[in-house]
Amino acid sequence: MIIKIILVGLLIYMVVNLFLAMRIMLKDTPPDKPMSKYIGRRVLTSVCIVLIILIAMATGLIHPNPRPY
Repeated sequence: MIIKIILVGLLIYMVVNLFLAMRIMLKDTPPDKPMSKYIGRRVLTSVCIVLIILIAMATGLIHPNPRPY
């Protein structure tokens, strides 16, 4: 259960960084922080999510759905 909570938290963090990058992109004035900072955080978060899912599947903490046929 804790794995699922961590994954949901990371997904929310990823979406927040996406909207922060969009806000900087839409500003007319020069940004005080570069947009690549938020996009980089988003990419790093998605890599962490994939690694956590793979490790959890390998250790048996979560199980993938069975084949649909």
